[in-house]
Amino acid sequence: MRQRIWAQLPMLLPWLLLPPPLWGGPPDGRCSEREPEPGPLQPFDLLYASGVAAYYSGDYEVAVRDLEAALRSHRRLREIRARCARHCAARRPLVPPGAGAGAELPFFRALLERARCYRSCQSQRLGGPASRHRASEDVRSDFQRRVPYNYLQRAYIKLNQLEKAVEAAHTFFMANPEHMEMQQNIKNYRTMAGVEDLLLVDRDAKPHLESYSEGVKHYEADDFELAIKYFEQALREYFNEDTECRALCEGPQRFEEYEYLGYKAGLYEAIADHYVQVLVCQHECVRELATRPGRLSPIENFLPLHYDYLQFAYYRVGEYVKALECAKAYLLLHPDDEDVRDNVDYYESLLDDSTDPASIQAREDLAMFVKHHKLESELIKSAAEGLGFSYTEPNYWIQYGGRQDENQVPSGVNVEGAEVHGLSAQKKSSPKIDRDLREGGPLLYENVTFVYNSEQLNGTQRVLLDNVLSKEQCRELHSVASGIMLVGDGYRGKTSPHTPNEKFEGATVLKALKFGYEGRVSLKSARLFYDISEKARKIVESYFMLNSTLYFSYTHMVCRTALSGQQDRRNDLSHPIHADNCLLDPEANECWKEPPAYTFRDYSALLYMNDDFEGGEFIFTEMDAKTVTASIKPKCGRMISFSSGGENPHGVKAVTKGQRCAVALWFTLDPLYRELERIQADEVIAILDQAQQGKHKPNINPKDEL
Repeated sequence: MRQRIWAQLPMLLPWLLLPPPLWGGPPDGRCSEREPEPGPLQPFDLLYASGVAAYYSGDYEVAVRDLEAALRSHRRLREIRARCARHCAARRPLVPPGAGAGAELPFFRALLERARCYRSCQSQRLGGPASRHRASEDVRSDFQRRVPYNYLQRAYIKLNQLEKAVEAAHTFFMANPEHMEMQQNIKNYRTMAGVEDLLLVDRDAKPHLESYSEGVKHYEADDFELAIKYFEQALREYFNEDTECRALCEGPQRFEEYEYLGYKAGLYEAIADHYVQVLVCQHECVRELATRPGRLSPIENFLPLHYDYLQFAYYRVGEYVKALECAKAYLLLHPDDEDVRDNVDYYESLLDDSTDPASIQAREDLAMFVKHHKLESELIKSAAEGLGFSYTEPNYWIQYGGRQDENQVPSGVNVEGAEVHGLSAQKKSSPKIDRDLREGGPLLYENVTFVYNSEQLNGTQRVLLDNVLSKEQCRELHSVASGIMLVGDGYRGKTSPHTPNEKFEGATVLKALKFGYEGRVSLKSARLFYDISEKARKIVESYFMLNSTLYFSYTHMVCRTALSGQQDRRNDLSHPIHADNCLLDPEANECWKEPPAYTFRDYSALLYMNDDFEGGEFIFTEMDAKTVTASIKPKCGRMISFSSGGENPHGVKAVTKGQRCAVALWFTLDPLYRELERIQADEVIAILDQAQQGKHKPNINPKDEL
């Protein structure tokens, strides 16, 4: 087995371990390294924690100081890691292993030398050990989603620094376009400034996207010379950023034991695993760089669009060879694009007689890039087979729109001054549900009353019901909630995962049963939580007339509590607009059904326990995450249920006073995605029922069963 795993490494080494080339050349010096601050670099996660703590304590000057320092530290750390990775890859190349006994030793020696170089380089530039800068996954996620800018815009407003607040708000919004609060904040800032066209600056904008935007601006103004300048600059910057992204994929790893196919793997397998992860990371750089900030999928891929714009711009300035090179480059990514294929034929007809059209190839920068990318894909698939994991290659080059040209020339027509085909700009239709849409089935229970159907709620696969719970059951559930809920449950302990103005608490069915068995809450009340969730499941399955069994995917009792002193002039949401099984992209008017979304969820339901609070209305919106199509005021026993896809974007308005509690339910039609805790809860209930019938205490070990 060791030989089989080790055999993957020689194949990976030539492409994975050498620094990737600067496909498009240097980036005109726009990404030069920043001047380091004096002294050791402070860990960004500690600065971030200090800034957030200062924000919540009302010390906004300290909050701004530490949050800005955290962002600088994070940028500097990234620069140092990329620089050291490139430096050590060049100075300490890895040696492919030969044949025979001990043939792998030169490789390990080179590997250790590179690791020593990397560690030394980082320590020298960081002013201390690199281990000080290892942040938690939650903190890294916050910086990836630009959460620090959310705190900054609030703090700057408190300090009456409107311009800086606008910059921070816009920077956050560019990575979170579904965030309704930030949309409203930016509008408010414009009103405060008395200027509708307030300058919006994205502080974390990728250089190649800025150049791309400038190119588009000049292209649309018919200034094709300047458009070419900026598009070419954007490509150089893109490939430079790709090189940096790839360099950041390499770094120190702990070679621990890994398990593959049921056996314990050792050092060889760990190394192979590590480098496959590096290869996948580098392969995914296309996803990171090819989309504008805030895109949740590489659907609007800017790399092919560069060449689409360029082929036309070069045509308009009379450089037909370059136009042909760009058009052929574009076809490397979209070989079936009939419009651009027609353009290739047209450009070839414009060449002078001394030029052989067959000698004009696709641009070398993209040709090399695509070749490298395809080889990476083949290596990953081969490694996946050898290491025993599954891998499916995403389509990185899908796009929903492109250049927009009013005038287009039919293929084969040679008309002076004629326009050339571009891509048609259009939006895809809203996601379709791949099953029969039916509703209106029996509600099963005598007291449950129908309120509104899909048509009355202005949507698809929606229903509103009342009296699913009695008032007594609501009181009992609300009472047990206080005894079982944990702050931040389901969100890694985050007190305020959706908004800093509310506290979030939650608990699962299994936890409720565990607490009931231990006597920490009433076992009868814990059992009620289980029973009413099953009641809701049966109602949803029956009302929507499903032909197959509906399984629990996740069951969660949740409460949202308004934090005192933080409700003045509040205009955010308790839960931002989202869909339950896809990644909502309001700008594209799409919902991408791909990880990290819970793509297996099919139906959702919310069963409300109380109404003694202010705000907290449940809302449906259009896919733009702005246009509200229905608003529902929670009350005891009310249940809203709907299909989980992009046809039903929804959110929760701010809870401005009191506590709002509900049982949140997600269901799946795929038994492979049944909720594990629910299966365990079913087993516990069966034991309890058996014990009740036998009139003796169940022999349950809470640690094993619960």
